[in-house]
Amino acid sequence: MRRKNRQRKSLARSLFVFIILCLIIAGGLFFWWHYETSPANPAAQKKHTFIINDGESVRTIADQLQQEGYIKNAFIFFLLLKQTGLDGKIQAGIFQLSPAMSAEQIAQALQVGTFTTAITIPEGKRAEEIADILQAKLPDYQNSWRQKLDAYEGYLFPDTYAFDKSTTIDQIIRTMTENFNRKYASIIDGRKTSLSKQQIVTIASIIEREARFPQDRPLVASVILNRLRIGMPLQIDATVQYALGYQPQEKSWWKKDLTTDDLQFGSPYNTYLNTGLPPTPISNPGLESLQAVIDAPETDYLYYISDKSGHNHFEATLEQQNADMQKYGL
Repeated sequence: MRRKNRQRKSLARSLFVFIILCLIIAGGLFFWWHYETSPANPAAQKKHTFIINDGESVRTIADQLQQEGYIKNAFIFFLLLKQTGLDGKIQAGIFQLSPAMSAEQIAQALQVGTFTTAITIPEGKRAEEIADILQAKLPDYQNSWRQKLDAYEGYLFPDTYAFDKSTTIDQIIRTMTENFNRKYASIIDGRKTSLSKQQIVTIASIIEREARFPQDRPLVASVILNRLRIGMPLQIDATVQYALGYQPQEKSWWKKDLTTDDLQFGSPYNTYLNTGLPPTPISNPGLESLQAVIDAPETDYLYYISDKSGHNHFEATLEQQNADMQKYGL
């Protein structure tokens, strides 16, 4: 009898310990879940535009939300959507989100998109081209917008934006430049560089016009930096194209074939006539071109040409460049 009592007491103790462990685990999971679904940044109350395109998967959306700092954990957010059944209700559209929102609040917000006017600004466009895009999309566009956009050349970050049809130019510029500041901060992130912000943006703006393929961008940056270091004129066609401005015959802001006379065009932006960088950026660069300046490798390249397919070929001497021109039929 005593033996049976001891067995019952032992079983009761084991059951009690098991229950306590379950409660501890459950409590831990509860607090972990609560933490992971809490606001990513409670102090960041300001809302920003978040766009979901047609056909994007829930996993892609969750990853993008985490990358942009709206949620703490993409996997937990994905599980939250599955648990609540909201994964099948997310719509394509334009949303206003804040890092101060909890994961649950963001999940609910993604059910109702606001389709205002979505405007895509491609990489490498100059301010006047951005003005052309805005003019075609927004009925309240005014000619005075061009001059205001010009003042922010280089800092109008290329992206897809959601603007109300009555949006003012000041609101547009503020949205684009704040986007630039966030993206620029993400690549600098405490890294030391001898280049100023203006220099980085200006070099990146040239790269956007000179390098069509990602693998060429850091090497174009290295050529520019090498020439600046030895005081050699950059002699970059894109700077002359920028100086020449709009070409009515070609209906383009970038003249395709430059002549000898074009290369003598009097302008501080003409890097055939002036050493150093142009006074301002010549286009609005994207993240890859900005990153290319930061990550520019050390090379002995001083020259490059673009072949007929748009690929760049880099050389250390003029003789090598001339050989490339013969090789690629330029």
